[in-house]
Amino acid sequence: MVKNPFVARPTKRSEYKIVFSTSKAEKGWQDLQATTLNALSDTWDALTKAPNREDATCHSLKGSLGKVTVDEVGHVRRQYELPGGARIWYYVTEGKPGTVHLLEVHTNHPHQTK
Repeated sequence: MVKNPFVARPTKRSEYKIVFSTSKAEKGWQDLQATTLNALSDTWDALTKAPNREDATCHSLKGSLGKVTVDEVGHVRRQYELPGGARIWYYVTEGKPGTVHLLEVHTNHPHQTK
């Protein structure tokens, strides 16, 4: 019997991989899968192709929320906006491949950015 029958979505060499940086992000992702699967699939495509773009849907956060430190290294905290107020907060590291690190996945608009 197979331990984990789920097949992960493959990425191209030019695309970014996506990882959970917190268990809270993993839980939020699972919650979004249950409620907004189509939008989340589109989000996956956007984050693996161009996670650093700046537009109304995908952008860096401002002020004190705009920076996050992980292992004593500073990163720009970014936000991807989904329909209905859901938000994904993440940072990006470059490399071969680059990586999108999911910090928080909110099923509704987070109070910090209202």
